[in-house]
Amino acid sequence: MERLQKLIATAGYGSRRWAERLIEQGRIEVNNKTANIGDKVQITDTVKIDGRKINLARYQEEETKVIILNKQAGVICSNKDEEGRRMVFDLLPKESRWVMVGRLDLNTSGLLLFTNNGKLANKLMHPSSEIEREYAVRVLGKVGQEDLKQLIDGIELDDGFAKFKHVSVGGGQGANRWYKIILKEGRNREVRRLWEALGFKVSRLIRIRFGKINLPDNLKANQYDYLKPGQVKLLLDAVNLCE
Repeated sequence: MERLQKLIATAGYGSRRWAERLIEQGRIEVNNKTANIGDKVQITDTVKIDGRKINLARYQEEETKVIILNKQAGVICSNKDEEGRRMVFDLLPKESRWVMVGRLDLNTSGLLLFTNNGKLANKLMHPSSEIEREYAVRVLGKVGQEDLKQLIDGIELDDGFAKFKHVSVGGGQGANRWYKIILKEGRNREVRRLWEALGFKVSRLIRIRFGKINLPDNLKANQYDYLKPGQVKLLLDAVNLCE
């Protein structure tokens, strides 16, 4: 329940003071009764101004929703492509206007988030939030301990200094080895460029975690799912947003 004048103002019909004057003049009705200053209503109540029904819910903030998509390599992170390639937005439900949280390059697969809350998306992407991203990466070449140390200590790239927060061996045989790496920013092709700076080729790259959200094992390629309310709250809390 909220004060009548506040809901009228939130719905965009005028200021609170304007609504109060109309209430004092007897020009507003709530559920077919003349409203009084101090009345509290819900957005589902019937409110009329000068006999015309208004919609108190028209500018109400939409509940934050977040979708997790398991992007397949070869699908582009765009909503327009002149070459006619498959796009991530083709894979999403049409019920909302989705904002992509960061990007994955054409040949990278795995976890990609979308939300209807633009403020949340912007904060999650901002470098100051330092949200962890975890990747499984398959590297071609013999990687030594000194290489791993350099990746953690940092390397100067063409757009500035960059480094991994953590690197661990993930298995594999022969020339191709898997590693799990964690970093706290999402610069363009940063994972690939760091490995390439040491002369190694990334043959496969999969994002498996964003913040506290993990890529579900049962989520198939190019399939999506809605995050549960508790998972959405983890993302909101990570950037100090409350709902």
